[in-house]
Amino acid sequence: MRDALLGASHLDWDLATAAPPPEVRRLFRRTVPVGIEFGTIGVLDREHRMHEVTTFRRDVKTDGRHAVVEFGASLDEDLARRDFTINAIAYDPIHHRLHDPFGGQVDLGRRVVRAVGEAEARMREDRLRALRAIRFAARFGFDIERETWRAIVSSAPFLTRLSPERVKQELEKTMEQVPSPSSAFIRWRDAGAFTSIVPVLAEVGDDTLHAIDALPRPGLPTRPMRRSLRFAALFSEVSGKQAERALRDLRFSNQEVANVSALVDQWSRLAPTLTAALSAGELPRDADLRRLAAAVGRLRVAPFLRLAAARWSVAGTVPPAAVRGVYRRLLTTAFRDPIELADLAVDGDDLRSAGIATGPALGRVLRELLHAVIENPRINLREPLLDVARQLASPIEPT
Repeated sequence: MRDALLGASHLDWDLATAAPPPEVRRLFRRTVPVGIEFGTIGVLDREHRMHEVTTFRRDVKTDGRHAVVEFGASLDEDLARRDFTINAIAYDPIHHRLHDPFGGQVDLGRRVVRAVGEAEARMREDRLRALRAIRFAARFGFDIERETWRAIVSSAPFLTRLSPERVKQELEKTMEQVPSPSSAFIRWRDAGAFTSIVPVLAEVGDDTLHAIDALPRPGLPTRPMRRSLRFAALFSEVSGKQAERALRDLRFSNQEVANVSALVDQWSRLAPTLTAALSAGELPRDADLRRLAAAVGRLRVAPFLRLAAARWSVAGTVPPAAVRGVYRRLLTTAFRDPIELADLAVDGDDLRSAGIATGPALGRVLRELLHAVIENPRINLREPLLDVARQLASPIEPT
């Protein structure tokens, strides 16, 4: 109902009824018991779409995350167990009547998130509500009512009761649903939520959080790197190892942990030198860009540059023209010049044929050849490289 009153399209309606779950299953031919212990039955329509129908209920007890419910409640009792007034509005489609016992419409008009009833009690019932309140406020550009905010701050030390998976879901929803995630994460920090559930971000700075807003929103499954980029920006004040530990604790996938921690590590190690040079108006040499591309990796150059551009745009330390220039040059360098061992005009077999013994020495020679080629790509030819390889190997080969 909230989204309908806000004028949103593609609405996803929550259906509620006084009928108990067995009655719902009797009334409809095709049903799925998706959450029958909580009173929710999935009803399939003619187009095979599922609609969740939940029986009016009241909470019997709760542990701060999971509630024991009983049925037979009235609509007002059911709405009273909701989290915020803007989510406690019901619509009767038969009589075309809104039922709004807690003033949700007024709060929508005031653009404020306010807890139903006593805010402290609502947060004790479900600690996730503190993070949901922040996400709703940031998503719709609302304020958080004073007592509700106080309850969020009081609830922050107890957020450790939430499972890592639920915290991860809130982080992901914030990245995906909120136009400017910094507005949510600043509240996470100020309320003490980061201190409790992602301690490494407890004192994350405003500029770091605003950098997230400068990156494209995730959405399409075909562009998973967008989400990784936003998380890399979130963790870009810490080291790659710290980011990796935090993401693993939150149960992120191995692939996402690898993507984000690599970007964070590269930003923390490689960006300061480039930032200082560009801020001073110094243009990096082609060899410097090749070394940077080699350190970052050909396939991660574009994400690294997008992260850097987001950080630079917020900090205002690098002129936009310099950002565009280095972006073009570094991308061209990464995909044109030799920056990886596989790009060398010789390989291990060539070195063995030239008399260089298999073992650590051969690997060292290959790496030295790559360094030489990065400095001067024109020597990336078979015979010149073999000559250099013999010179490199001669001091360490047995006499």
